[in-house]
Amino acid sequence: MSDVAATPFQLETPGQPAVRGFLHQPAGGGTGAARGDAPAGLVLTHGAGGNCRAPLLVAVARAFAERAGLALRCDLPYRQARATGPPGAGGAERDRAGLAAAVAALRGLGAARVVLGGLSYGGRQSTVLAAERPDIADALLLLSYPLHPPGKERQLRTAHFPRLTTPAVFVHGTRDPFGTIEELRAALALIPSPTELLVVEGVGHDLSRRGAAAAGGHADIAGRALAALQL
Repeated sequence: MSDVAATPFQLETPGQPAVRGFLHQPAGGGTGAARGDAPAGLVLTHGAGGNCRAPLLVAVARAFAERAGLALRCDLPYRQARATGPPGAGGAERDRAGLAAAVAALRGLGAARVVLGGLSYGGRQSTVLAAERPDIADALLLLSYPLHPPGKERQLRTAHFPRLTTPAVFVHGTRDPFGTIEELRAALALIPSPTELLVVEGVGHDLSRRGAAAAGGHADIAGRALAALQL
């Protein structure tokens, strides 16, 4: 297993939202390219109330970098603008532009294959972006997709699912109030591209176990997700 360095990352490109977060790569800069392969890349972002420092995102990014090359966990534009609080009304399009800028940043660093995704809101915006721009990423990694608001099962966030042509891995807890496993399975039937659902028993929307078990749970989720992505 390689040592992984996580360093602050910032890229300012005229006409695009800034990319700010942390870049994970094997210490010394070695990637899959050292084996004669171009490195893969992962853009990973956060839920509506969080930021890119969430322990689950750190675990997934680190595991990806150990296996495949480059992982960029980044704050969406609304989080760059203010440290706390949910996304503002009407800001989703700019958040998606921020995701696109992050993908472009990884491709600029040499990533040949890019996985795009995130936790909850970040994953949702990744799917909308992929539906709008089918060539934006090679695969999607969606942690706790927020299928509907808690207690509002009819307010499904799936209108764009029939336009998704990017292979996607969904990771979902059995106690998630944003959608049951059965509801999510029904929703995935709307997606024409290949999908895989990884069920995590006994956890809620944050995919975290309590106390000392949290770190082990995050590592297990990361390993299962990357195996499903064939990385």
